[in-house]
Amino acid sequence: MLPPVALAPAEGASVLDMCASPGSKTGLLAQMVGERGMVIGNEPNHARLATLRRNIHTLNLLQTVTCSWPGESLPLPEADAGQGFDFILLDPPCSGWGTAEKNPSVLDLWKNEKIRPLITIQQKLLRRAASLLRPGGRLVYSTCTTNVDENEAQTLFARELGLTAVPLPPPPGFILAPPQLGQKGVWRVDDSDAGQGFFVAAFTKPGQPVPFTPQEGPAAAAGISVPASALLEAGISPSSLPPGKAVIFGDKVHFLPKAALERIPASLRWQGFALGKFAGGRLLPSPRLRRSIAGLPRLDLDDINLLAALLQGQSLPAGLTGREAGLYWHGLPLGRVRLKNGRALWSEK
Repeated sequence: MLPPVALAPAEGASVLDMCASPGSKTGLLAQMVGERGMVIGNEPNHARLATLRRNIHTLNLLQTVTCSWPGESLPLPEADAGQGFDFILLDPPCSGWGTAEKNPSVLDLWKNEKIRPLITIQQKLLRRAASLLRPGGRLVYSTCTTNVDENEAQTLFARELGLTAVPLPPPPGFILAPPQLGQKGVWRVDDSDAGQGFFVAAFTKPGQPVPFTPQEGPAAAAGISVPASALLEAGISPSSLPPGKAVIFGDKVHFLPKAALERIPASLRWQGFALGKFAGGRLLPSPRLRRSIAGLPRLDLDDINLLAALLQGQSLPAGLTGREAGLYWHGLPLGRVRLKNGRALWSEK
């Protein structure tokens, strides 16, 4: 989680995470910017994209949207067009040498000339990130490798792109190895003592910040807005949602943050947070949508074995009436369960 800490986006900011899956960094960034901010999580690999979306959904981060494009050719408006991003995280594909303690095969898989394609794609991603970074903005480049060519050498390449290095103060509690190639202010996290090696560097783009110019016209014109009455019937107060709107696409409902509508062109295919389905004029919230359970009867468990049994498909006596109940663990909301004949049943559908 060091890269999001180094990026340090302001509350309410819009952030681009160029290589996002599995989503732990995306999730932390979304929590840092809050519900008035927005994070775009891009993942070119479709299988890994599904993992990213599943993790974001579990975390209930409505301020996060996802897309699947090669990061080096992300079709987003560039900074010189009055748009771009003030905060970009680039955690590109790398050799993973820093994970050799738990995955020794990486040292054989990525060695000698086999690493050259990784270095090339890292540079292409850095070039695209630089074009999307607004003047005065902040870019963090990070890897989980100890390879100098993928780390310090790439910071030198970033300078060739016109970016300026931003020295990072040492993070408390971490053992840092000396940087290579005369670089200063970067984090080369030590991989000794069964730890994981990691590299983090920060940059800014010189120049005078210019006012942001929103996209003209809605990026989600094909969707139909969910009526406020349907939100209320589903237990969701419209005022409790972040800035943006709930939109129906076919039978699915997604939340689209206002910042995403202003920044993402209609030509870029993307997806907002999945709120649930729309059928028969009703919004059927996702079982994972925690903000929709406040008005439901409570099923509060404190036995981990009962919770595990429920989530694995077993029904439990609930002693509650109605069709649904809010599921809680020691008072913490987890989602909604179905009720049938006084018994609770968990289902992801």
